[in-house]
Amino acid sequence: MHSASCSCSKGHLTEEVIFLVFQQLNWNPKAIAAFSCVSKWFDDLAKRVLWKEFCRTRAPKMMVDLQSSGSINIDGNWRAVGKLFIYCSGCGKDGLFKNIHIPGHFVHRTRFSRTSGKSFLLPQCRSDVLYVSDPCEHLDQGDEGDIGFFRGVFKSFASSKVRKMLIKKGAELHQSEVCPYCKAKLWNMLQAKMVPQSASCRLGAYEDCIEYYVCLNGHVLGVCTLLPLSESDEDSE
Repeated sequence: MHSASCSCSKGHLTEEVIFLVFQQLNWNPKAIAAFSCVSKWFDDLAKRVLWKEFCRTRAPKMMVDLQSSGSINIDGNWRAVGKLFIYCSGCGKDGLFKNIHIPGHFVHRTRFSRTSGKSFLLPQCRSDVLYVSDPCEHLDQGDEGDIGFFRGVFKSFASSKVRKMLIKKGAELHQSEVCPYCKAKLWNMLQAKMVPQSASCRLGAYEDCIEYYVCLNGHVLGVCTLLPLSESDEDSE
């Protein structure tokens, strides 16, 4: 936090003026990201205010729900959630998802669903609230077939049944990779045997070709091999 008398804010526009400028820009995420790079003071303001307003504008009902537990801030931070909305993490060479090398990229708009999130939870954990995106499709990936990346976020992950179960199971955190959204350490839900069959049905994916991680702040990122459209249509019928 920086006060009006803080030396690093001298010569800057006031927070109120900056707020109005970005409001006119409809909380453009690329503009916010560029603004954040100017100085530490700008970065702090972006994390506290601008990304928060971007998230509220992009998914107002979801944001109200995520904050309805009474917490002032969403687990992690607003910038992480903002990035979750607009960025498909992909997978770098020798990254989280072996044999898959698809660069991360920005996406224009993604739908997140609380109903879909239930399909990614074991029956004993379905009182938890998890929002999950539709898969970001990367088709014709050679031997890997049609790949889908998905991402999501838990409400109040620190008190969730999923977290308690991971700890009870003694699940190990990944030794080197971190969450691309907040840099927190990651649990592998497949290794913990906590990926239900319903997840593949929801994604339209092969049952044995789905893997996902959850970070200490409750951000979810995963990958699946998608069924050919004709097969998934037949299954749904």
